[in-house]
Amino acid sequence: MKQTLSLEEVEKVFYPDVTLIIRRLLKTSELYARNTAVTSENFSHLLFSFAEDVRVILLMIADRLCLLRLGKRFVSDDDRLKLATEVSFLYAPLAHRLGLYKIKSEMEDLSLKYTDRTTFDFIKRKLNETKRSRDAYIAEFIAPIEKQLAQEGFRFEIKGRTKSIHSIWNKLKKQNIEFENIYDLFAIRIVLDTPVNKERSDCWQVYSIVTDMYQPNPKRLKDWISIPKSNGYESLHITVMGPQNKWVEVQIRTVRMDEIAERGLAAHWKYKGIKGESGLDEFLASVRTVLENKESTSIDLMQNFKLDLYADEIYIFTPKGEIVKLPKGATVLDFAFSIHTKIGSQCVSARVNGKNVPIKYTLKSGDQVEIVTSPTQSPKCDWLTFVTTSKAKVKIKQALREEAAKSAALAKELLQRRFKNRKIDIDEAILMRLIKRNGFKTVTDFYIEIAEERLDINTVIDEYADMEKREKEIPDRTETRSAENFIATTEVEEISGRQDVLVIDKNLTGIEYKLAKCCNPIYGDDVFGFVSTQGIKIHRMDCPNAQEMFSRFGYRIIKARWSGKGGGGYIITLRVVGRDDIAIVTNITSVISKEPGITLRSFNIDSVDGLFQGNFTVLLKDTVALTSLARKIKGVKGVKSVERLNS
Repeated sequence: MKQTLSLEEVEKVFYPDVTLIIRRLLKTSELYARNTAVTSENFSHLLFSFAEDVRVILLMIADRLCLLRLGKRFVSDDDRLKLATEVSFLYAPLAHRLGLYKIKSEMEDLSLKYTDRTTFDFIKRKLNETKRSRDAYIAEFIAPIEKQLAQEGFRFEIKGRTKSIHSIWNKLKKQNIEFENIYDLFAIRIVLDTPVNKERSDCWQVYSIVTDMYQPNPKRLKDWISIPKSNGYESLHITVMGPQNKWVEVQIRTVRMDEIAERGLAAHWKYKGIKGESGLDEFLASVRTVLENKESTSIDLMQNFKLDLYADEIYIFTPKGEIVKLPKGATVLDFAFSIHTKIGSQCVSARVNGKNVPIKYTLKSGDQVEIVTSPTQSPKCDWLTFVTTSKAKVKIKQALREEAAKSAALAKELLQRRFKNRKIDIDEAILMRLIKRNGFKTVTDFYIEIAEERLDINTVIDEYADMEKREKEIPDRTETRSAENFIATTEVEEISGRQDVLVIDKNLTGIEYKLAKCCNPIYGDDVFGFVSTQGIKIHRMDCPNAQEMFSRFGYRIIKARWSGKGGGGYIITLRVVGRDDIAIVTNITSVISKEPGITLRSFNIDSVDGLFQGNFTVLLKDTVALTSLARKIKGVKGVKSVERLNS
């Protein structure tokens, strides 16, 4: 008859430490009660933080090994499969880290037995068929080496072994080879007891002895004595052809090197390429030293070990039992954004372990969290004051910028509509000066003030009208140009009236042509003529359509070049991108106005995410003036790029 004891009763019968260990074991069982996948990236971290004491981990390893050994008694195949998966993923590697190599090998072999019985039985049968001959073979292989090393005066130990079933399975799977073709089915380790100053020379001397006896495979030489691995591992590995033409791997190292490989950061599991974490490595290396220490004080030292390696991290459960890793101090909102941006943006509260909590609630490791959302919710500025993860902060800032851009666009549209209702044409230059005069650093700030009704639209329009009236009253001392001239130069495809500015084909002049709208050529551009149904059109050589015209209609292409000094007026548009600052736009218009022979016809500005994009349409005479102007605009502080638009 089973009897259940309470923790209080356990403490009366046994030492308090026993009660503490049981309590921590019960705490770790909560993980399995949640049906969390042990193959989750964060499961082992959470397990360590729950266990707290390395003795709990050792008990769990022992428990899993016992369950594996009793696996045949499990009623359900699913239970066996689940256990085997859990052990191979988590507990076998952990046993290896602790130096419990026999336990690790047994765990891996039993796991393979339950997950892939066919392969397990195949390898086991192959090994059993050759066990006697294999042991005899290893003895035969070692004998001459032992004799020679003894004659040379070496103090040494030779260990012969056969790979475990799981290790052989790994080799078969990774290299896709037959069982008989495994190079290092037999492995020999020669450990020399030699002074540090003679280590390298002695290892190479042993290498020479072995390779004199057995033919080496040069492609399988691994020299980690001359240049040790970055983790400190030192050893000399060779594969030689032994008796009966069988390959045998031989590892040559000293006692010191073997100690480092067995105890230090270069333990076998790590130098095979399995990644670990330095904090855990150092901790478990210390634990292993304690485990192998036969001093009576080792138990006392064990009690001082705490698994607090992940004190700066917490592990949170989703309603489905999945684990999410977050930094310590993370809130409900951090968790929501870690799941999905939309969930974070619409988060209004949460249920943590079944209780309703606000979005500011600070989570603890092991909490199970269900996010409550609302389609009417959107990110707020104050959210930035209590989220801790960079992802949450970035997504909140991005959402706030997008919201600000939408509000600014709506305000701009509203302002333009009100101007139109009052029959006022907007001059962008005057509007920019008005925005700057009112102290706004960016156009977006100006429109947001309107959107949030902190700035009255009618007041803005009245102020604009006053400014426009005052500026128009100032006598215009610049040279005037007739409207007729402006109209003539604005129409790009106007039939040319210039005096032999272009020479067409074979030095022909006086031929009518049109400047193509698709690339808007000006005097000085490399150009060509194209004979169309509407006459000759002049295109730039870098016109977006040039390649197609040359490839498909080469017979219509005629040569063209500029002649004379030009002097006519050409309209081009420059796209300028820069920091969203009114002062920068003002400086650009000032640069254009100071350029001789260049007239600013119009410009428009849009801004988003802290940048403005402006199209500045100017009238100029040739590419020399264009190049000079573009260079000067690019030199304005805050301007990021200047490019000429095709049309």
